Amino acid sequence: MVRSRLNGPFVLPVRDIVRKPGEMREHDFTVTLPEAWGEGIVSYEAGSQLDFDVRLESVHEGILVSGTVDAEYSGVCGRCLIDIARPVEVEFQELFAYPGEEETDFEVQDDHVDLETLVRDAAVLSLPFQPVCQPDCLGLDPVTGERLTESTGTEQAAPIDPRWSALQNITDQDGKAESRAAEKEES
Repeated sequence: MVRSRLNGPFVLPVRDIVRKPGEMREHDFTVTLPEAWGEGIVSYEAGSQLDFDVRLESVHEGILVSGTVDAEYSGVCGRCLIDIARPVEVEFQELFAYPGEEETDFEVQDDHVDLETLVRDAAVLSLPFQPVCQPDCLGLDPVTGERLTESTGTEQAAPIDPRWSALQNITDQDGKAESRAAEKEES
């Protein structure tokens, strides 16, 4: 039998509601992460705070744990590589079965429930796969490698593929073709 860490920061006592269906307890607490969670370009850093709001409900099969955790992930934008940090709210729910009752991944051990694995899995899965600093981030310039920003009014002409340059003489999207036609008529 694997013994739980009865004094860990993610361990909650349930002795007063064990095998008393209908009983419920609520807990609000904060945990400081001893190590980073996540391996991508964003993660929850070691030392960051997790704010918990947890409900423990006694049911016939065990203890139903549900709640939310508020945290902040940090890392870099997947497009322009600047540092980012964003708040996230993670919801979780799991049945911690009584020993020998039901085949589950989580069990009540020594009248306690250990939320670490449950919360870590939910929190890491909530991290964005392609995090961005803003939804319309333009990323990096492919030529210079500098961060592209919103247009400041001075438009830089993109190099034109020579195969398509003849089409530029026919029309431009911004109406310059009309002014060119007028210039040709004047000369």
